[in-house]
Amino acid sequence: MDRQGSFRDGPQPAEFRRKLKLILAMACLAVFVLTARMWYLQVIKGDELRHRSENNAVRLRAIQPLRGLIMDRRGEVVVDNRASFDVLITPARDFPPHMLARKVQEIYETRSVEFSPDQPLPAVFKTHLPVRLEKNISLEKVALIETNSVDLPGVYIGVTPVRLYVGGEIIAPIVGYTGEVSKAELDCGKGDFLPGDITGKTGLEKILDPYIRGRRGNELIEVNAFGRVIKNLGRIDPVSGADVVLTIDAKLQRAAWEAFAGRAGAAVAMDPRDGSILAMVSSPSFDPNLFNSGIAHDEWVKLQNNPLKPLSNRAISGQYPPGSTYKMIVAAAALEEGIITPETKVVCNGTFELGGRAYRCWKKHGHGPVNLHRALVESCDVYFYTVGRMLGADKIAQYAARFGLGDLTGIELHHERRGLVPTRDWKLARMKEPWQQGETISISIGQGFNLTTPLQLVQAYSALANGGTRWRPRLIQRVISPDGTVLKEFLPEKTGEILLSQKTMAHLSQALWGVVNEPGGTGAAARRPGEDVCGKTGTSQVIGLPQSEKARRSMKIADFHKDHALFVCYAPMKNPEIAVAVIAENAGGGGAVAAPVARKILDAYFDGIKQRQAIKLTGKDVSAGT
Repeated sequence: MDRQGSFRDGPQPAEFRRKLKLILAMACLAVFVLTARMWYLQVIKGDELRHRSENNAVRLRAIQPLRGLIMDRRGEVVVDNRASFDVLITPARDFPPHMLARKVQEIYETRSVEFSPDQPLPAVFKTHLPVRLEKNISLEKVALIETNSVDLPGVYIGVTPVRLYVGGEIIAPIVGYTGEVSKAELDCGKGDFLPGDITGKTGLEKILDPYIRGRRGNELIEVNAFGRVIKNLGRIDPVSGADVVLTIDAKLQRAAWEAFAGRAGAAVAMDPRDGSILAMVSSPSFDPNLFNSGIAHDEWVKLQNNPLKPLSNRAISGQYPPGSTYKMIVAAAALEEGIITPETKVVCNGTFELGGRAYRCWKKHGHGPVNLHRALVESCDVYFYTVGRMLGADKIAQYAARFGLGDLTGIELHHERRGLVPTRDWKLARMKEPWQQGETISISIGQGFNLTTPLQLVQAYSALANGGTRWRPRLIQRVISPDGTVLKEFLPEKTGEILLSQKTMAHLSQALWGVVNEPGGTGAAARRPGEDVCGKTGTSQVIGLPQSEKARRSMKIADFHKDHALFVCYAPMKNPEIAVAVIAENAGGGGAVAAPVARKILDAYFDGIKQRQAIKLTGKDVSAGT
């Protein structure tokens, strides 16, 4: 075998050596080129590339979620979301944020637009986090920033959702408002908050915040030396918060607000069948939309120092003497304890004498002989002075407690007050003084130490209306996730029974019907033919008045010392659907002022039912022609 034959399956030795040399030469050339390129990049272009690497940086942007909607019982949105525009700065080398802020200000000045940063710029910036310069800016400012973007490296417009309170001040005491998470909230470490996050501050916004806040999203971006986005590296979409369905009827809420016509006070409408709150108004109120852009300091101070306290919810925290609305409870106690019968009569000549002091009836010359029915219909004070003295303070307190007075109702809102049902032991412990008989006389007509909230009064009368059950007032029906899943349902809850005989409740209901519908009834202004409204007027003194009638007439009383007007009612008499409590502060008599307010609320409720029935039958909205 010749030598060449052993290589018949591969290249000849000479050819192989040539190809190997060529490969080695090419490899050496590649190494040389690579080395040269590395030398060029590191030595010649090193400073420039280092500069670019420092300025082409990764930034993390938080994406705020949409808070859940808040709707009324019929699906009408009362709290929505809207877009808000912010001016943000992404820190960039050679472009200090303070210099950019001054540049923004100069651009605004060319159009006479005020520069209003919502927070001081920090001394040290985190390179991965943008800094907000202005919050919730106008569309004019958005246009100025966008058209001058070349001169504003690192400055951009961010879009975030903020709350839109459709009902404004009408719904504010219930829903509250939102705001940016505070430093204290950030420091406590609860809630996984970041600076700039939005959280509920008061009302249902705060109570339901874990449900309606949603989950924050994020996007990872790369920006160049001028702060401009050059690449999106990844994104986690935000998750919208859960929606809330209230028990409130938005139309009834508006009607109740309008019925007050600017007066200070509160009104609560409740379904006595299950405790659902149909309307809850506190006047004066505030516009929660003011807090979306960060309320100005002087505006906040103005709200805080307002003597009418617009930030408080009078329906749950306002404590008032119940006045003659309390007579229903005194009457219930007297009947149940056998102190009186419905036929028991008391002669009212205008005064009740005790210990050398004359306690007046509201009717100067008295009501003459009256039984329990007429005493309630005409609201005779002397009758209840007499009955209250026979009962005693502690026995009255026992029955008041059955109706839920002097205790929290358990509604879902914060800052509810207990009111006060006084007893002998309470006074001794509180004031270190024994109880006086004259104090029993005062509390018998809902004066003296007695204090109630509008919510407590409507709950008490609802219990009488429905046959004896005390329901926990509720504002929320359910919480629903974005995919329609019911996350939480707030079902009706019984909290007690008033424990009255059917006979007693029948006597009381008939008398309350007479207050509104019989001649001489003090609540005639609430009469609504066809609905059999049952109710009780009340007038509560804010300050004590002199015994002398002449002195009372000559006395000048400041507006804020005038009597409160009260009215509590339910309708219809049989199978009641709605109960209403109204307190108009410093407004005068309950029959003259509070009863007409209640009547307007009742009108809105029953007319609304008729309208919905008409729509259901005809398929047309007939409200425009009525």
